[in-house]
Amino acid sequence: MKIKDFDYYLDKIGEIGFVEESVYCLTYISGLPNIHLGEVVIFESGDLGYTLSLNRDQVLVLLLTETRIKVGSKAVRTGENIKAPVGNEVLGRLIDPLGRVKDYGKPFLSFELKPVDVSPPNITQRKQVEKPLETGVTIVDLVIPLAKGQRELVIGDRKTGKTEFLLHTLLTQALKGTVCIYAVIGQKQIDINKLYEFFEAKGIRKNTLIVASSSSDPAGQIFLTPYTAMTIAEFYKDKGMDVLLILDDMTTHARMYREISLLAKRFPGRASYPGDIFYIHAKLIERAGNFNKGSITCLPVAEAILGDLSGYLQTNLMAMTDGHIFFDTDFFNQGKRPAINPFLSVTRVGHQVQSMLQKDISRELSSFLVGYERMKQFLHFGAEVGDTARRTLALGAKIDVFFNQSINASIPLNANIFILSALWSGVWNETDEIRLRQEMEQVVLVYQTDDTFKKQIDDLLNSAKTFSEVVNYLRRNTELITGKIVRSKV
Repeated sequence: MKIKDFDYYLDKIGEIGFVEESVYCLTYISGLPNIHLGEVVIFESGDLGYTLSLNRDQVLVLLLTETRIKVGSKAVRTGENIKAPVGNEVLGRLIDPLGRVKDYGKPFLSFELKPVDVSPPNITQRKQVEKPLETGVTIVDLVIPLAKGQRELVIGDRKTGKTEFLLHTLLTQALKGTVCIYAVIGQKQIDINKLYEFFEAKGIRKNTLIVASSSSDPAGQIFLTPYTAMTIAEFYKDKGMDVLLILDDMTTHARMYREISLLAKRFPGRASYPGDIFYIHAKLIERAGNFNKGSITCLPVAEAILGDLSGYLQTNLMAMTDGHIFFDTDFFNQGKRPAINPFLSVTRVGHQVQSMLQKDISRELSSFLVGYERMKQFLHFGAEVGDTARRTLALGAKIDVFFNQSINASIPLNANIFILSALWSGVWNETDEIRLRQEMEQVVLVYQTDDTFKKQIDDLLNSAKTFSEVVNYLRRNTELITGKIVRSKV
């Protein structure tokens, strides 16, 4: 934001107000008859505020700075709303919700200013999702696929791997040239610094941006963080670009809004949240989507408590998104990485952008995972298993190895399909889990480095219509896999 000093607006507008009451991050001001909602107010101390509500005698202003405003202080309205800087210079930087540079780099020289609180685009500006969004995370790309323009909630208990998944997805998309924006809402400063260092270490700063507020920042700045990030995302979307936007996390945002509302003496609703909490979140998230020109894929994050998905805030966010990815504490404790529960995760539009082969694989794999999980439950009772069940359990154990991956292992979708087909064909039936992991990594490496092999696999998968076609082909041509494993050892 470019705001001039107190005297400038006093001379320009000629209205002056006085602080009647100051409560933590809120002030009540009298004497500004023509002020409107969302207008920025500047105090004689130079501090800024944001107009939250109006009544007959007073204006309620949310402070955007740490300073406690004294009763009797003077204030003037600016005639301007909160605006965020947008432009090519913004990429690669770390900024706060007011657009101020926080990475010790040079300030922006050329940029536009756009209001952060606007209405979502109407239906005539939108279109159906058309392109897949690769996350590089095997279980998501195969079982819970995402599309560009989708709003997908990422939910789970604390410390279950949500951030690792988000960084994995962001890294995959940034390397493909997608503009990636990460909104850090009220988190520790050390976590913000680590995020910036991660982008720098991976060499993806040129097309990423961090909009961050720390837990020590004023409530007003924390509240504005996702709005600033969404506004910058809309700028690149309007240029016809695909944008990935991560809002981490909306639970903190809701708690901060609840705190502001209770201090403002608004009537509390369920769990003491204000009655308009659904509206403000829905209005924000609806600004993402697939449009006639560009797309914004939004991944809002929510914290679950003890794996409970039925909380008020959690169900609100589920209702306004196109699905959710659930990080399960039990899966995490079993050593699964990522700890995504495919049975409680949903993608409502992701399957629309899949090819016939990918849809067939998703159906087959989902069905198998359900049967495999049920069979594991029977084993707890000491049930005897036949040959069919034994084969299912053996394949399931190998698929568990296949799904486990670190943040540094981003696997292309076709490589994932090829390895899954090889597992299904029985090529690795006699291979132990440790050796299996090594050989799968070798296949991925050859796929990424050998153009001839990559073309051969891509042609095979592009021509196949069903999963069984690929599996049967690999059963007849096992050397396609074993030959590459041997060659990569040499």
